[in-house]
Amino acid sequence: MKSVKPKKYLGQHFLIDKEIAKKIVMSLSNPKNVLEIGPGTGILTEFLINKNINLKLVEIDNESVDFLIQELSVNEKIIFNQDFLKLDLKGLFNQNSFSVIGNFPYNISSQILFKIIENREIISEMIGMFQLEVAERICENEGSKKYGIISVLTQAFYHTKFLFSVSSNLFNPPPKVNSAVIKLIIKRNIKLQCDENLFFKIVKLSFQQRRKTIRNSLKTFNLSKNLREHTIFDNRPEQLSVNKFVQLTNLIFEDIRY
Repeated sequence: MKSVKPKKYLGQHFLIDKEIAKKIVMSLSNPKNVLEIGPGTGILTEFLINKNINLKLVEIDNESVDFLIQELSVNEKIIFNQDFLKLDLKGLFNQNSFSVIGNFPYNISSQILFKIIENREIISEMIGMFQLEVAERICENEGSKKYGIISVLTQAFYHTKFLFSVSSNLFNPPPKVNSAVIKLIIKRNIKLQCDENLFFKIVKLSFQQRRKTIRNSLKTFNLSKNLREHTIFDNRPEQLSVNKFVQLTNLIFEDIRY
């Protein structure tokens, strides 16, 4: 049997525990369409291809693609041999919604998540392996030092659930950090009750200076004196829930309109 050499520049750490792999796949709801990101040696793929789903894979590594076709008999027609970050997701399942699953390369895991958020209208669910620290940040609630941009922007559109942690010795090669699997489920109403572009801008700008109050971190908006005296501006960004950021966005939107 052929093997695949893990490539450091691709951030490859192949999961080698089949029980964990099965547990990850079993965490999916009952989707019709599933996209696996970075199948590598196919430890998740083996369980996915036995499910009654419309499965597609995206894998940038040519050696992994050959392995999937030759050793696991994966139909090459369902494999996209390219970079997920450059893949057009709109036509993958004929505009139908789909689930995403994968043991994500940690060097681009945040970028993968932000692309999922950008495509939230068609991505209804995600089961993903992240670095433990990143997984905790995504699922963290307001009031914590771990709560940040990635927490707010994810939780604005998805329900987040921390599923389980995974020890580094269950990978080849073992990463220098522990890992965790999380689940995202799209919220029923993914349209925020505010200007979404302004919301993204305010969240990102607020956390750039997270030790400062909102009043100081959003100085560049040149807000009116009356608005700047609002009590919401007394908070630091990690103290604001998603709903509070929506409220803040609406207050600023009305202020800068006039």
